Amino acid sequence: MKICHACKKEITGEVKVGRREACPSCGADLRCCLNCLFYDPAVSKQCRETIAELVKAKEKANFCDYFVFVQDRVAAPDAGGAKARKALDDLFRK
Repeated sequence: MKICHACKKEITGEVKVGRREACPSCGADLRCCLNCLFYDPAVSKQCRETIAELVKAKEKANFCDYFVFVQDRVAAPDAGGAKARKALDDLFRK
């Protein structure tokens, strides 16, 4: 399932994500860092692909050769937090 980074709506149908493709719901660029599998704000250049060039405007379309549309971006809020808390509680027998 492909989800737009801007409006969080599902992109239905077979959408080939080219440089000029836009979200049918909100018009945001689809081929951008914020929709990429390698996007990670916690790492250098906010990209886990180590040889990718720096892209300053993460929400704008770009020519990155490493772009892979992230699948299933939507997750339950705090999905990992509750599990981690339970593991810590079990560890310290709370």
